[in-house]
Amino acid sequence: MIKLTDLTKAYRTDEIETTALNKVSVEVKKGEFVSIMGPSGCGKSTLLNIIGLLDSPESGSYEFDGKELANLKEKERASIRKQNIGFIFQSFNLIDELTVFENVELPLVYLKVPKSERQTKVLKILEKMGIAHRAKHYPQQLSGGQQQRVAVARAVVTEPKLILADEPTGNLDSAHGNEVMDILTKLHESGSTIIMVTHSSHDANYSERIIKLLDGEVVSQLSGERVSVI
Repeated sequence: MIKLTDLTKAYRTDEIETTALNKVSVEVKKGEFVSIMGPSGCGKSTLLNIIGLLDSPESGSYEFDGKELANLKEKERASIRKQNIGFIFQSFNLIDELTVFENVELPLVYLKVPKSERQTKVLKILEKMGIAHRAKHYPQQLSGGQQQRVAVARAVVTEPKLILADEPTGNLDSAHGNEVMDILTKLHESGSTIIMVTHSSHDANYSERIIKLLDGEVVSQLSGERVSVI
């Protein structure tokens, strides 16, 4: 599904150049759950942003479903991103002025899905996430765990081919963090492809494979221990 070959990316100021990615090559199969780990500044977020088409590499190849995406213009990247990728962020990134229902509905509005179909899809995913009873509430009225459930619902309501999670439990206590990881595991078991950036070895072990980065390079790819979900 995803094939990255010799990706490079550097950030420059007037005085210094920092290499974020140095000839990174990675493949992710359809339906796989992969974690990306490494110390701060190792290139994890840069790699996730390129995979999510929020940024582009300076050189190298990025194939998604057999199509080369590395050199697309922003408008083209945005179109593919909206149709194929769901994002889950550490900080939830919910819109305070919108209800839970409206937050989850937003990606469908952008895709111009008819209103009646939007309502059906949103209610279905809220039920699946166990937060349908909070549909008319606002983000500030929810716990951190509930807000992240809303964020997950928003990410998957369009049934994207790929889910990208950036430290999805970073702002949660261990109990709510485990709930979110259980949700991601069930999404994976239902066929979703998931790539997750995390500092947590515990969270990484929910995945099938752990890619470790150091100084912008892949240093290892190991199988996760696969935490069981009851």
